[in-house]
Amino acid sequence: MTSDALTIGRHTFTSRLFVGTGKYRDMDETRRALEASGAEVVTVALRRVNLKDRGEGSMMSLLQQRRVTILPNTAGCATAEDAVRTCRLARELGLSDLVKLEVIGDERTLFPDNEATLEAARILVKEGFTVLPYCIDDPIVCRKLEDLGCAAVMPLAAPIGSGLGIRNPYNLMIIRETAKVPVIVDAGVGTASDAAVAMELGCDGVLMNTAIAGARDPILMAQAMRDAVRAGRMAYLAGRMPKKLYATASSPEQGKIAAL
Repeated sequence: MTSDALTIGRHTFTSRLFVGTGKYRDMDETRRALEASGAEVVTVALRRVNLKDRGEGSMMSLLQQRRVTILPNTAGCATAEDAVRTCRLARELGLSDLVKLEVIGDERTLFPDNEATLEAARILVKEGFTVLPYCIDDPIVCRKLEDLGCAAVMPLAAPIGSGLGIRNPYNLMIIRETAKVPVIVDAGVGTASDAAVAMELGCDGVLMNTAIAGARDPILMAQAMRDAVRAGRMAYLAGRMPKKLYATASSPEQGKIAAL
């Protein structure tokens, strides 16, 4: 598994678990959860975190100490213009070219606005950003985002923060079969088995926040998610046995002891 790296644009990672930084009780719990997850990519909301604050105890100080790749996201943006402006701010602050694009179309469900997402992606790709767009689990939208030059697609498994798990595995399978870029499941994962299922379907990674931060023991859940993503990836690479309606004996039929 050490050679099974995930490449997104010019970036390469050994961990396929991406995590967020919101909803933890305090900075110490955030730090311990990030360490337990083993994640190399950590996403931060540009409109909710003061990226200029690099002082002791700040989020940026913590992430710099961890030496992770910071994935700035445009959470809270409702228009393509806002999302593009927010990404440009990240670049001005000296962050990576890697950005998670979110353009929310509905405040209650937090479903993305497909049209606005495509518009923002088109601009950001032309400006040299490595764009990871959050989108509906729609194979057509994912194909259009890939055609625009996005480095990955990030379809939801269920509404953000719902913890409902993989609601439509067949759409994810179609997206994985047709996409030539990495597919990262973004939103809806609730527990370790959800993460394992996403990886067993062939997805290239999983991004989560609430599933860890909202657990009774976030540190233990971060470890569970780390191991689930690894196990799911290994199971996918190993290839599961075919499903059968009837039993098949695992012991050989030859050489049975004859009845007296």
